[in-house]
Amino acid sequence: MDVVATGYGLIEGPVWDPAKGLYFSDVMNGGVFLLDHADRTTQVVARRRGIGGMALHADGGIVVGGRDISWIAADGTTTKTLLGNDVTPEAVGFNDLTTDAAGRIYVGSLAYKVFGGEPVRPGHLHVIDLDGSTRTISDGVMLTNGLGVSPDGKRLYHSDARAPHVRVYDVKADGSVGPWRVFADLGPDRVPDGLKVAADGSVWVADAHGSRVAVFEPDGRHRKDVPVPLPMVTSVCFAGADMRDLYVVTGSRGGPKENCGTVFRTRVDVPGLPLAPARVSLK
Repeated sequence: MDVVATGYGLIEGPVWDPAKGLYFSDVMNGGVFLLDHADRTTQVVARRRGIGGMALHADGGIVVGGRDISWIAADGTTTKTLLGNDVTPEAVGFNDLTTDAAGRIYVGSLAYKVFGGEPVRPGHLHVIDLDGSTRTISDGVMLTNGLGVSPDGKRLYHSDARAPHVRVYDVKADGSVGPWRVFADLGPDRVPDGLKVAADGSVWVADAHGSRVAVFEPDGRHRKDVPVPLPMVTSVCFAGADMRDLYVVTGSRGGPKENCGTVFRTRVDVPGLPLAPARVSLK
């Protein structure tokens, strides 16, 4: 794996923009950054902390998580709240998110401050529809994490980092989901974090304690592991002209120094599934 950016606290939310490069966030230190096609990094959003997931928006700008779900204009000067933490009585914020082919946003809410030493309480899964309205579609997720949709749009994958397994839901035509079931279990003391889906339907899951990306077949069988040089693997993103560049991002826990969160890049043998831009209303 090549090191293409380093020196961050806890990197999350990688999303690929074919025109500009890779966006990623630093949860602990704050900010959204752009790694361009020449591997130069610039900050595009200052200060905002706690961003665990991001998506591009079809009208420009990016959708980010954290204390709420917000759209931020490309120049960082305009912000619009798409979903507040009043969505449920328990919600205190949001972690990872994804989009489906129609441009809906799926996002999980947190019911406790993960880094605040609070007791674990279950959160929920929500979908933001194209008209900007929100539905709560599942519950009981202890620490919501990575989300991704299958190539045919009929399945939604969802990491629960306190379970420690990846859920799968059957997706209905209106964007709601059926009851969840276990898709894959990462094993004892493992923490499934961010995930992405490849074009062949395989699911690539960051193992936050395991120095690896665990790859699962569409039926949940373990295919292989992709070793990562740092232990705290937080998320993944397919990229490049052929979608076979795999970016792997990490946190600093277990690393050689305090701010050693790193963006790695490697080539893989299967292309990733492009993430559709969000199309939820900004009005």
